[in-house]
Amino acid sequence: MSKLTHLDTAGNAHMVDVSEKDVTSRLAVATGRVSMLPDTLKLIQQGMAKKGDVIATARIAGIMAAKRTHELIPLCHPLMISKVTVGFEVDGAASAIDVTATVKVEGKTGVEMEALTAVSVACLTVYDMVKAVDRGITISGIRLVEKAGGKSGHFKAD
Repeated sequence: MSKLTHLDTAGNAHMVDVSEKDVTSRLAVATGRVSMLPDTLKLIQQGMAKKGDVIATARIAGIMAAKRTHELIPLCHPLMISKVTVGFEVDGAASAIDVTATVKVEGKTGVEMEALTAVSVACLTVYDMVKAVDRGITISGIRLVEKAGGKSGHFKAD
């Protein structure tokens, strides 16, 4: 197993020094799923949720979350993110919404945490917007599906 980069030689947590790393184009893509009752999904699709447009609100929440990841995850570096997109795909057969976040940066460290945070907060926002009508909503499968750039190279999940 590789050495954990966020621990010093004494085992104490620390922020990784990236000052010697090269600036490269970096990309990360993360996904997650929000499963709900069919009637709840219909409510979202028809734009009838009492709190407003669920998808638009969750998209903005995800983008904002990506930009503030370093404030939420203690050892993340603040990054000048180049682009964040948060997309939603309805799976009617499964009564679910799949959320995908893509984050790009020109920098010395990757944006995996920003993509994962964007997806997480977007999924949580969907839950928040319709929890009054469906307490059984589940959020699952949040994971990194692609990462590119930097010394470790390209990763794409199966």
